[in-house]
Amino acid sequence: MSDDLKSEYESLLQFLYMAPVGLVQMKSDGEIVMINPLSAQLLLPIAPDGDLSNFFITLENIAPELQNLCSSFTKKRGQICDALRVQLTAGIPGKEDPKVLAFSLLKLDADRIMAVISDVSLLAKREKQLQHNEAWFNAIFSGVTEYALVSLDSDGNIENWNVSLERLGKYTANEVEHKPYSIFFPKDSTDEERLKDRLAEADENGWSLFESWCLRSDGSRFWGSSIISPLENALHEHFNPPRYSLIIRDITEKRNSTEDLIKASFNDHLTGISNRRAFFEVAGIEFERCKKRPRPLSLLAIDADHFKKVNDTFGHATGDEVLKHLSAVLQDCVREMDLVARIGGEEFSALLPSTDMQGAIKIAERIRSSIAESLLEVNGQKIRYTVSIGVSTVNENVTGIDMLLKIADEALYASKHGGRNRVTAIHPQAVKIIDQ
Repeated sequence: MSDDLKSEYESLLQFLYMAPVGLVQMKSDGEIVMINPLSAQLLLPIAPDGDLSNFFITLENIAPELQNLCSSFTKKRGQICDALRVQLTAGIPGKEDPKVLAFSLLKLDADRIMAVISDVSLLAKREKQLQHNEAWFNAIFSGVTEYALVSLDSDGNIENWNVSLERLGKYTANEVEHKPYSIFFPKDSTDEERLKDRLAEADENGWSLFESWCLRSDGSRFWGSSIISPLENALHEHFNPPRYSLIIRDITEKRNSTEDLIKASFNDHLTGISNRRAFFEVAGIEFERCKKRPRPLSLLAIDADHFKKVNDTFGHATGDEVLKHLSAVLQDCVREMDLVARIGGEEFSALLPSTDMQGAIKIAERIRSSIAESLLEVNGQKIRYTVSIGVSTVNENVTGIDMLLKIADEALYASKHGGRNRVTAIHPQAVKIIDQ
């Protein structure tokens, strides 16, 4: 190598090591060839046993989609993904913000991949605030012809309504007057505590904005954007007891137009259920609610038993079908208001609002038995598998979703250690293990 080339190469290496973003060069199988200090700093906290020898192994329990994106990229070179966000932690409300990394992958040639890693935690927080404000303005200023307006009393019961409700939801006065506003939403998508949460949030913030499935009188659904605001009297003072306005807009068309973007951001690429990012975002909100207005909140950590053996015996394609089947069973066993998500690899989680430990154990047992009794057929091969489940519940000792998930993971480990195909619950306060 000539002196000029050597000097140029050394300058390039110095740039890579001093770059203000994380840079990793790896082989196509994920073996790390070069990593700069910032990348090491960002990845070490999540690396199994502190081993940073393989990029995909480091991230397999956090972002398994990265390896799938690389293996499915068929072009000789080019950008595999751009700023794909992965949420590592939920943070602690009021003390610590969620930790979010962005990954951009570039295929250099048949056996070289470059990864660019950035810490976008602060940016994600600011974007979330901006999106919330933007959504609020959209709720007021757009789609003004496709809305329903009702007034609510202090308990959330419908006091008055106008013809817009009949136009949008096909409701009549007799169907809605003095009924709780929950009649506008699917039965298992909300509960009394969540209805009260919306009113309390409106009192605290001046409004409560949310998107969800809504019901028409005939039972058909549409995707709605709803906003609840406290009402004022002629002197611009809040009523005592308080009263509220509820506006519901049909934004089905808008949701359909952004469906692919929503799925890419918040749905797992393989199973279609929520991904890690969506889980932490929703879980963080639920945790804050239950701390402000105490009520039960439970979490399940679910893991497919001997999953590596399934992959080794039947192949990764069959293993993917097992994960899809597990996702479908999870969705069938929980309420619409619950959240099931793929946290990473073969590990899943279910967030159960307004559910105490005994209720969570019942749901976990329903999931476990449903899986154990299933016979999955893939390409003529009949497969039986089981899951182990850990259960945890919020109480005064739990400081955040990360801690709640850690307790559930400890219970999951106890289920694995106890023979698998079982449910174990750990009480956060007494650390008492209860086996089913």
